[in-house]
Amino acid sequence: MKAGRRIIALAPMEVTPTAIPDVKLITPKRHGDHRGFFSEVYSVAALRGHGIDTVFIQDNHSLSAEKGVVRGLHYQLPPAAQAKLIRVARGAILDVAVDVRRGSPTFGRHVTEILSAENWRQILIPPGFAHGFVTLEPGSEVLYKVSALYAPERERGILWSDPALGIDWGVDPAAAIQSAKDREYRRLADVAPEDLF
Repeated sequence: MKAGRRIIALAPMEVTPTAIPDVKLITPKRHGDHRGFFSEVYSVAALRGHGIDTVFIQDNHSLSAEKGVVRGLHYQLPPAAQAKLIRVARGAILDVAVDVRRGSPTFGRHVTEILSAENWRQILIPPGFAHGFVTLEPGSEVLYKVSALYAPERERGILWSDPALGIDWGVDPAAAIQSAKDREYRRLADVAPEDLF
């Protein structure tokens, strides 16, 4: 665990602020025995106990067949802005959240966290952050809840490899496996103000 973090213990999960406190790590408890394990991975009551009252309306599930798949950096503008709660059911990813809230003291800064089926951590990303990840293992499956429906007309993105962001993705840009759309996004400095929060 990184220095300076405070864990708030409330069964059945722990909630830990990251370097940007609005982004939080959530670790559900796993109860295991000779059969396997049981885990309550999402609980409205437990999250409310931690002051988190986001209403999620849809679950998404993605599979990335290879290591080095980069998805992002994506966000949606109001009124379709999305909070996301991300976890990994199989494999591992480096998850990235970039603050795109104009006027925020952490504008342009990012948080990275490894999420895996082994460490069982989730990350809660509020609206106003661009989100992306790179797969660290082949066959990685990512499940995430969103608080608003996909709205293509409100969708925006930032170039994942923008050097000004200083994100260490751990993958050579020439070797990254991406969609054509993700490769075409602009650097943060080139995004029009009306396309940010």
